Amino acid sequence: MHFFRKLLPCWCFLLLSCQPSLSAHDFFTSIGQMTDLLFTEKDLVTSLKDYIQAEENKLERVKKWADKLESLTATATQDPEGFLGHPVNAFKLMKRLNTEWGDLESLVLSDTTDGFISNLTIQRRYFPTDDDQTGAAKALLRLQDTYKLDAHTISTGNLPGVKHKTLMTAEDCYELGKIAYTDVDYYHTELWMAQALKQLDDGEESTVDKVTVLDYLSYAIYQQGELERALGYTKRLLELDPEHQRAKGNVKYFEFQLEKQKKTKKEDTAIEKEPEKKETPVKKKQKQKKDRKTFSLMPERKKYEMLCRGEGIKMTPRRESRLFCRYYDNNRNPFYVLGPVKQQDEWDSPYLVRFLNIISDKEIAKVKELAKPRLRRATVHDPQTGKLTTAQYRVSKSAWLTGYEDPVIEKINQRIEDLTGLEMDTAEELQVANYGVGGQYEPHFDFGRKDEPDAFKELGTGNRIATWLFYMSDVAAGGATVFPDVGASIRPQKGSAVFWYNLFPNGEGDYSTRHAACPVLVGNKWVSNKWIHERGQEWRRPCGLNETD
Repeated sequence: MHFFRKLLPCWCFLLLSCQPSLSAHDFFTSIGQMTDLLFTEKDLVTSLKDYIQAEENKLERVKKWADKLESLTATATQDPEGFLGHPVNAFKLMKRLNTEWGDLESLVLSDTTDGFISNLTIQRRYFPTDDDQTGAAKALLRLQDTYKLDAHTISTGNLPGVKHKTLMTAEDCYELGKIAYTDVDYYHTELWMAQALKQLDDGEESTVDKVTVLDYLSYAIYQQGELERALGYTKRLLELDPEHQRAKGNVKYFEFQLEKQKKTKKEDTAIEKEPEKKETPVKKKQKQKKDRKTFSLMPERKKYEMLCRGEGIKMTPRRESRLFCRYYDNNRNPFYVLGPVKQQDEWDSPYLVRFLNIISDKEIAKVKELAKPRLRRATVHDPQTGKLTTAQYRVSKSAWLTGYEDPVIEKINQRIEDLTGLEMDTAEELQVANYGVGGQYEPHFDFGRKDEPDAFKELGTGNRIATWLFYMSDVAAGGATVFPDVGASIRPQKGSAVFWYNLFPNGEGDYSTRHAACPVLVGNKWVSNKWIHERGQEWRRPCGLNETD
């Protein structure tokens, strides 16, 4: 332990110097930065085990002392006078009581926690906050809704593509339910309190008790208007705790409300209902025709979630037949004449094209290395203020990399220019993003609309004419890029890039390019993108001869 104390100041300095990126909050918004927390926890476990070993060593010394004295005193007390008649025994008794018991007291009182507590105090500065825990919990609820997962599936860790399956305890489920309850989200409160109760009923040992869970559960169900079920759970609560005052009052209230409902129902059934009209063949045909338009008429949120689950509309065979893959050299660009790149059409309108194997693993590693220390919570343009701000609908961290920082970034920028034929001098810097727990970016436009005339005024380079998006990791489940208005869905594929125009040649915005990044269900999603602006493209992408082109 003395040796550990000597090393501690040195170790502390190294710890502080190698963890600058952890000073920022919002850990839950970036899986890449959360990996640092695993190593932090590993260090703490090592320190904790050192502390346990020191305590065990101390207890072992105390135990040996106690065993020795137990044997000695047992013999001595059988014949006290005879035992003390031996002068050595008398001397040793004086020595033990005067000196050795004092040493033992010092040993028992010695503090072996010093190293562990010092380590914990240093590391605590980099711990996640309550906001991080709440953010991660809400991410789980978001994933549950988007991918239509039940609480049991998440609790047992049976998610698609998982490598490291982890079970949730009843206490974990209870905490999720509590966070939903705090947000007045009674739907999710019910789901997670019910799962916590199920695990407790199955015999799981936990620090949370059934009475507390039932109290939340019955109230959440009542708030959703299901009085009968709420009454059932409240009665069960009273079986476990007959003196629970709130439950006693709730039972009386629920029974009164149910009786009231029954009376109202009887009055309603007394009123004669109109006979149901049969559906005619003509109406049936109209209904079938209407079903074909269902997807386009759906609310955007529902279309977005369906596409994330892979349930969107499919292209007709005729449209699909117009999509091709090819070797592409962008009109015999000198860099790609001998080594054209693989290109495939992903969608016809808007035209979405993917370039395959367009960024190497080595380049990806370098981009991540440069970006990771600078990752900060991703921001969006506030149309009201024109300023950048964080938003709940964008859960990720991002960093900006300039071409002059590293030859790799300059090389990537040049590659985009060669393959698109567009000027990069007026483009925004390469933005690198890493998504967090349930990381997403809800439907949005990349270009500035007419009601946002000052969206990119500061840049002085006009509107965003096009978007280039690199996928720098594969994603086990979720994380697709979807276009809700048209039904397109593009899965992340490491080393590939997707390109599309946000503006028509006449400078008008293409509203069909409204897109979103689906929540990451399982995995770690890294992307980087280049937003290309209008200025400098006058001769590279000229306007058409007609105003509507």
